[in-house]
Amino acid sequence: MKRAGAVAIASVAGLVLSALLWSASRDRVHASHFEGVMGTSLDIRVQARSDRAGLEAERVILDEIRRESAILSGYDPTSEFSRWMRSGGGPQKVSPELVAVLAAFDEWRERTGGALDPAVETISQVWTRAAAEARLPSDADLQMAVSAVRQRHWMIDRAASTVTRTSDAQVRLNSFTKSFIVDRAARRALAVSGVSGVMLNAGGDVVVRGDWTQTVGVADPVANADNAAPLGVLAVRDAVVATSGGAKRGFEIGGRRYSHVLDPRSGQPAGHVASATVVSADAIEAGALATAFCVLTPAESAALARTRPGVAFSLVLEDGRKIDSDVWRQLDARPRPGPALGRAIATLYAEQANWTPGSQLTVSLELARPGGMAKRPYVAVWIEDKDRFPVRTVALWYDGKARYLPEMRAWSRADRLRSMAEGTQIVDAVTSATRQAGKYTLQWDGKDNAGKPVRAGTYTVCIEAAREHGSYQIIRQEMDLSGTAKHIALPGGTEISAADLDYQPSGSR
Repeated sequence: MKRAGAVAIASVAGLVLSALLWSASRDRVHASHFEGVMGTSLDIRVQARSDRAGLEAERVILDEIRRESAILSGYDPTSEFSRWMRSGGGPQKVSPELVAVLAAFDEWRERTGGALDPAVETISQVWTRAAAEARLPSDADLQMAVSAVRQRHWMIDRAASTVTRTSDAQVRLNSFTKSFIVDRAARRALAVSGVSGVMLNAGGDVVVRGDWTQTVGVADPVANADNAAPLGVLAVRDAVVATSGGAKRGFEIGGRRYSHVLDPRSGQPAGHVASATVVSADAIEAGALATAFCVLTPAESAALARTRPGVAFSLVLEDGRKIDSDVWRQLDARPRPGPALGRAIATLYAEQANWTPGSQLTVSLELARPGGMAKRPYVAVWIEDKDRFPVRTVALWYDGKARYLPEMRAWSRADRLRSMAEGTQIVDAVTSATRQAGKYTLQWDGKDNAGKPVRAGTYTVCIEAAREHGSYQIIRQEMDLSGTAKHIALPGGTEISAADLDYQPSGSR
């Protein structure tokens, strides 16, 4: 009972990973994770009556994503969209999917007053060239790009399913296309016999369909770690959660950082909103509004949201302030600690060892990428003390099949770590701006699995990766964490191609 209470306190204090909460059901959950899907990662969770139905739903999801990416991708030169962009004048016969997406861009360009425009890629290229030359874009170059963006880019004949290009502006179908594709894949999976619910997380865009209520964490836009405590937690059912923001990406010019989110109307970076998260029953609407809300003023975003029934949004402003809509607050699923628990948390933090509060160890790792879609291996990252006693599991990624956990030989032998995970599904469902495939950043705050600060001293960072009855790799690195900043680059291998350890004592950042 004492141990359970300590773990609960640590969870409320934000000291453990955000976890998915699955409702009790006769159905089982089929889980898998892939890297290299539309340039990012993909979590698949299927609620089904049998493993066979779950595997069939997974196949349907991946096939649909491949099919629609081959139509809509702006990064694949062989996609239908890319070929259409290279086509000459005159109407071109295109697929219904491309017609639907181009028509949706026209619709949302008008609804947002130009804050969402697929031709913003033209302006982005101006900023990219200028940053490469260590200068700001010239007024003339920006004005020329903005003029190109303001043109009409195509004309659609729905009856004939043709589209005619009407401008030479560079166009990229970002914003909501990823949500559109993933949502269609989820709906196709629901049609598989025996499947009752689907959750897909494509690099931060979360789609929940069917008989399923999903707990979704909202990433802090300024937090660097994938295991950082979320800013909020939502209970989402039959909806799409999309997040956009420029807090982590941008242009570095003259020692100053400019957001990669650009205002199509002015050509200037829109950095006043660090991130915008939108929940909507409609995938296109969620993605379109998340992007537009990073460009519009908060007042304009709120006014637009009021015209869209059921839409919930949360904005994190550049200065750290947070603006939540009324509908958003209704979705809030965060636990509320009572007075007794609040006192327990205060006592927990009062029991400081000589690990300096605020010090942290950052573990950056990159998974090997064989090319194309590939399943992520099981991964465990944990910390051992000088006696090789495991004090903290920093991350545990697996597909919920505990019977395969022994494939991670070292982690499984650590009884104290294993006992905290067996029978538990430790999986993140976090909405954030799109993440890079295969690259992860984790942080350790110097606390053990019960949330109690450890002593400063020498610890060993362990990174283990394994595939079911396949390849295996483990990295062990001893490190003195006693108050002196240090960085260690670790050699890569079969599954972990690169890893870095960065220890920053309090006050050194």
